[in-house]
Amino acid sequence: MKIAFHKYQGAGNDFILIDNRKGDINLTKEQIRRLCDRHFGIGSDGLILLENSEREDFAMRFFNPDGSGGMMCGNGGRCIVSFAKELGLFEKKCSFEAPDGVHHGEIEGDVVRLQMSDTAMPAFFEDGMHLDTGTSHFVVFTDNLDGIDICREGRKLRFDKRFDKFGGCNVNFVKPLRANEIAIRTYERGVEDETLACGTGITAAALATSIKHKFEDGRHTIKVSAKGGELSVEFNKNKDKFSNIVLCGKGEKVFCGETAI
Repeated sequence: MKIAFHKYQGAGNDFILIDNRKGDINLTKEQIRRLCDRHFGIGSDGLILLENSEREDFAMRFFNPDGSGGMMCGNGGRCIVSFAKELGLFEKKCSFEAPDGVHHGEIEGDVVRLQMSDTAMPAFFEDGMHLDTGTSHFVVFTDNLDGIDICREGRKLRFDKRFDKFGGCNVNFVKPLRANEIAIRTYERGVEDETLACGTGITAAALATSIKHKFEDGRHTIKVSAKGGELSVEFNKNKDKFSNIVLCGKGEKVFCGETAI
């Protein structure tokens, strides 16, 4: 069987996107792993199926390169908004279903604005903060971002027993640059490696930064420099949660093609 696919990237976080509105594509974990493999397949940080929704413009089903799923992907969400726009599913604004609920997207020029789910205040540990921004994230602040062995240190925390009940966690190493600007490197669960960017991780890092720097309640914007590009996170900081969170950045088409599964 052959299927058509589109390749998109958001700040270097790349994804295979497939139009599955007919509902005839049911991929096994083995097939997903092969398609995401950078040597034997198309190569990507994840695979996303765009499917029909009874209530929203479309639905998003995300899979990690190891075939696992059931979580939200921020950069993947921005990319699927761009893909849906290409398919003619909306003009400027859209809403779609994802594993963590309904999200709203908007395209302004070449920037995709993606509304993320409201997020509870973090759990605090001596070595960092844990947040769920659609998937499990641990944020570690450091002044030596370039000197960290991301795979070694990230893997230790990714499998830390503290996060067993979440199925492990993604790990974000964050260097504060200014009060409203940070740099980030991320070890991603499911990819089991460092990625050039992670949307939900960037969101978690921005929210954690507002706690670290004791931002007052209100509307804030934090600029984020990932290895793959520049993004920003807008959010309302409240006493008990973060709300109206928007992840902003480009979601660009790389190429399209056809592959056998």
